[in-house]
Amino acid sequence: MEQSNLAVRIVDLREKQEMTQTELAKKMGLDKSSMSKIENGTRKVSSDELRKLSDIFDVSADYLLGTVSKKSNNDLSLDEAVDSVMSFDGRPVTDHDRQMMKSLWKSYLENKD
Repeated sequence: MEQSNLAVRIVDLREKQEMTQTELAKKMGLDKSSMSKIENGTRKVSSDELRKLSDIFDVSADYLLGTVSKKSNNDLSLDEAVDSVMSFDGRPVTDHDRQMMKSLWKSYLENKD
């Protein structure tokens, strides 16, 4: 049986976070058997479960369901976001300022957890 888009995306996101199926099941409040069936596409996902998955993986429900290809509508890379900043507090942002912002944000995101 072919996996649904949802099942494929769940497995992909879980593996990218180096999370076991058992760990995801626990976070979802499910037993491993139910999680296995979801990942195999043989069990439907409730709207509450979809919301939990969306929160756990920090992606939109639309992304999980395959209705959009990006993880979120605001899925810019850090570099793209910082490079698009043209001014701050009414003053132009220099290339040096952008490099400093990137460095600070990367450091923050790496130490977030």
